[in-house]
Amino acid sequence: MITPGTRVLVTGGSSGIGAAAVEAFAARGCHVVALGRDRAALDDVARRTGATSLVADLTDARVLDTLPTDVGELDVLVASAGVGWAGDLVDMTTDTIDDLVRVNVSAPIRLAHAVLPGMVRRGRGRLVFVSSIAGHMAVEQEVVYSATKAALNVFAASVRHEVARHGVAVSVVSPGVVDTPFFARRGVAYTRRFPRPVSASAVATAIVRAVDEGHAELFVPRWLRFPARLRGLAPGLTDALQRRFG
Repeated sequence: MITPGTRVLVTGGSSGIGAAAVEAFAARGCHVVALGRDRAALDDVARRTGATSLVADLTDARVLDTLPTDVGELDVLVASAGVGWAGDLVDMTTDTIDDLVRVNVSAPIRLAHAVLPGMVRRGRGRLVFVSSIAGHMAVEQEVVYSATKAALNVFAASVRHEVARHGVAVSVVSPGVVDTPFFARRGVAYTRRFPRPVSASAVATAIVRAVDEGHAELFVPRWLRFPARLRGLAPGLTDALQRRFG
């Protein structure tokens, strides 16, 4: 349950889903730290929301080692920083592959490793991981991105079992297409007419709801739960439908 004064760290807080999450938690009276690499954008978010900005690169192990000291005790971690890339696997550089793995998988795992001891010691806390519908499906031309989000889903589910006895909960929020700079940054714009992009604020609302209501998993929009579950039950059928309809 979110109460005024709840201490929240949001990664990727300078833009997109992360910035929207900072705003949503701040509106509930939380003490929010917005972490990101873009100082100017973070400072703008901080001015608008009253959050504290923390400029840091999550791919730097030294940052993660000192994070508990830098941010203090946390009630909620929202790991929303992420990068993407679109195109054929054979066209990816090894540096790009490594970057996706570092930001989308290694950083959230290291973040959890850094903040969990304090949560376990206090007997409360929540980890929220922002995944993607791509982590539940087999997505052509986003194979590495899809794999990193699938890895994040399994990590979250596994650590959920491990920390539940300590009073710590874990949520995964899986959006579909979101109207953010993500597509411009990955190098390929989103041009499909369906599904329509949802707003970053809609995803932020789901993140806050996951914390407030104790949900282990939420999809945005909610109907995406159906194809995700269908692939678990009938992967061959789901893959055939994707090849037919995209």
